[in-house]
Amino acid sequence: MSDWESMKVDELKAELESRGLPKSGNKAELIARLAEADAEAAPAETEGAPEEAEAVSDETEATPEPETEAAPEEPEVEQPRPRRGSAETSTRSTRKAPTRSEDGAVVVMARAKYVRSAPRKARLVMNHIRGKRVEQAQAILQHAPRAVSTDILKLLNSAVANAESAYELGPDELEVRRAFVDEGPTIKRYRPRALGRATRINKRTSHMTIELTTTDGNGR
Repeated sequence: MSDWESMKVDELKAELESRGLPKSGNKAELIARLAEADAEAAPAETEGAPEEAEAVSDETEATPEPETEAAPEEPEVEQPRPRRGSAETSTRSTRKAPTRSEDGAVVVMARAKYVRSAPRKARLVMNHIRGKRVEQAQAILQHAPRAVSTDILKLLNSAVANAESAYELGPDELEVRRAFVDEGPTIKRYRPRALGRATRINKRTSHMTIELTTTDGNGR
């Protein structure tokens, strides 16, 4: 009460305005109104404290929940193993059955497509290696003067590698059974000529195939 009496009227009105109370009247009425507001606020603070204390005590007195027993683990069921070589489950490529000719010899094929060489020029070289042993055919291709010999030699080495990886056959056991060239698509280009004319240039391609077979005719 003494604190309010020492304040001025303007200060009392400002305090009432901050509390949302009416600020009309003389100084005594303003002091009485503030005292009543302080008296009403004091019991509210004392009433709220026990509730908080009870809440804290409830939290501390809460007993821990009993631990639930873990469910027994189910035994693992062993999955059946996939069949070896199954096409659906196996990621390893299966080896095809060897192709055999009428006399029982193993036949291995390699093919090169879209080779940038004219079929006529490639056939001139193929005719030299047809029916020859692989080692002899390789020597012919290494010393042949035509540029397409390099492509045919790569194809022959590819066929030998197929025979070695698939059927474990060496070059000394193989010979060239078939060697032929098919015509591929023609690439058309144009060259400018005199008087505004243009001449077409045909760049021909070839599909080359080489088949190897065993020399003894018995196979493996």
